[in-house]
Amino acid sequence: MKSIRQYSVGMLAAATLIILGGCAGMTHQEKGTATGAVIGGVVGNATGGGVLGTAAGAAVGGVIGHEVTK
Repeated sequence: MKSIRQYSVGMLAAATLIILGGCAGMTHQEKGTATGAVIGGVVGNATGGGVLGTAAGAAVGGVIGHEVTK
């Protein structure tokens, strides 16, 4: 019987492959925007917590990532 942890590792690996495959056709600026949004979301969640903090951080990070990679 497989444990939940083994299923989680497999799901994480599959999700990583799907996400990386989706980034293959992105431009440099789109990758910068996405990276900024992810980093901003993590920082927003860590500082503000909850959905609102995460969404605000992702929005601000996406804008900053977009502007930096222009």
